Amino acid sequence: MRKLFIFALPLLAVVLMTFSNGYAVEQTATPAPSAPKGLKSQTLCPVMGNKIDTTVYTDIQGQRVYFCCPGCISKLKANPDKYFKKAAEEGVLFKNIQTACPVSGE
Repeated sequence: MRKLFIFALPLLAVVLMTFSNGYAVEQTATPAPSAPKGLKSQTLCPVMGNKIDTTVYTDIQGQRVYFCCPGCISKLKANPDKYFKKAAEEGVLFKNIQTACPVSGE
């Protein structure tokens, strides 16, 4: 009986340490970063607020902006900062079309 106790005690200690270490790791693990909340793809025209037509767009400031009609393009080009600011406040992401590095040009 004494031999069994001497063998079982270290085994029990190893098992307890294994489970307690796993539990401690679970509790201290940081959650994976998630995508920013509230950001969404463009579905509405930034000028008129109507549903976009994906055949009507302009590329400006490295972004592809879709519109409801061709008439809205000139309004955005006349004051792009106004519409980009409004879109940012609403959490709208325009399609990024940047193909070259702005620093190196590659």
